Amino acid sequence: MKRRWVQALCVMLSLIMFLMVADPVWATTISDLQNDVKKNQSQLNNVNKQIADYKGAQADIGDEIAELDNEMVALLTDINLIEEAIADKEEDIAQTQVEYDAAVAVEKEQYESMKIRIQFMYEKGEISYLQLFFGAKSMSDMTNKANYVEELYEYDRKLLEEYEAAVQQVAALQDTLEEEKSELETSKTELEEEQAYVEEVLAQKQQEYENYSVVLAKAKQEAAAYTTRIKQETAQIRKLEEEERKRKEEEERKRKEEEERKKKEQEALLASQQEDASDDEASSDSEEEEKQEEKKAETSKPSSGSGSSKGQQIAEFACKYIGYPYVAGGTSLTNGADCSGFVMAVYQAFGYSLPRSSYAQSGVGKSVSYSEAQPGDIIYYGGHVGIYIGNGQIVHASTERTGIKITSATYRSIITIRRVV
Repeated sequence: MKRRWVQALCVMLSLIMFLMVADPVWATTISDLQNDVKKNQSQLNNVNKQIADYKGAQADIGDEIAELDNEMVALLTDINLIEEAIADKEEDIAQTQVEYDAAVAVEKEQYESMKIRIQFMYEKGEISYLQLFFGAKSMSDMTNKANYVEELYEYDRKLLEEYEAAVQQVAALQDTLEEEKSELETSKTELEEEQAYVEEVLAQKQQEYENYSVVLAKAKQEAAAYTTRIKQETAQIRKLEEEERKRKEEEERKRKEEEERKKKEQEALLASQQEDASDDEASSDSEEEEKQEEKKAETSKPSSGSGSSKGQQIAEFACKYIGYPYVAGGTSLTNGADCSGFVMAVYQAFGYSLPRSSYAQSGVGKSVSYSEAQPGDIIYYGGHVGIYIGNGQIVHASTERTGIKITSATYRSIITIRRVV
């Protein structure tokens, strides 16, 4: 019944997570989508932390269950041993009872025999003793008969005392065995009570373990929902970026066509001028052409040249270490660094102190959109960071195989872009 209830709860949670995932992404700007991605990434990080905590707690309970199982085995073993000991004691008691009964029977028989002799001897009183004395043939015979009566009495008394001691010894042994049996039965009862308690605790721990399984299933479904939303938003970001790129390419194409048209008009105008134009006018025309060429060259430069001078210096400085090794946990530009160690070391060279982890670096400076990104900005991808160098590229400590290298800025889902300078 309990398992069916858990399964029903998991189905309900799955339906809720599906409805969460099925919600469409309504944001329409790259900046809004990036904010949504960062928010969902933060929530995903929290859920993943909860999952790790739940797994740790469940593992601890699993260890406790294992310890309780071991304790239960030990208790059952002790109970079996005590039951065997009780059975052995019962056999000893039965055997002692047989010995006790035999000793009592012998003692009674001896006592009855002795009692008859004593009664015969002493009930007759003086007559018996007179008969013994008068029936004696001599003084020596009379003395012997008197000694015989005394020895017979002493023998009977000694024999009675020995049998009474034997009976008492057997009775004492029986009492001891009964007491030992009682102690064993008491120990068995205590062990059975402890067994019942351990079984109760074990049932509680197993229920807690199952509860954590339900909670873990829910948390994993939440994580899957957030992951799906991030993928959806990232896909929409790329779609909008592609549309923005095409729009700019179209604007650039139209601008160049307009320049080409104006250039042809200018050339036609210059050709129609009189051949006797002065050298100054010719020089002026030449200067105008040079200005047009310079203007054309200027407009064709990539956006990477824009931004602060300091940011450009940081980007150029970071590029000097392309090809240097990636080292997990490292912060050295020459001997090796990981992604956050590389960013921290580059900024440190310019007097800026950044936190060590990539997640902490995602909160430095101020947030800017991808369309506003400038060289020197920090791009955070969720567990990874790099430095934007312009032209849609970053420099970053990638992997142990590739080291520090240049990569497309959109090779992964961008969580946030931070500007420090």
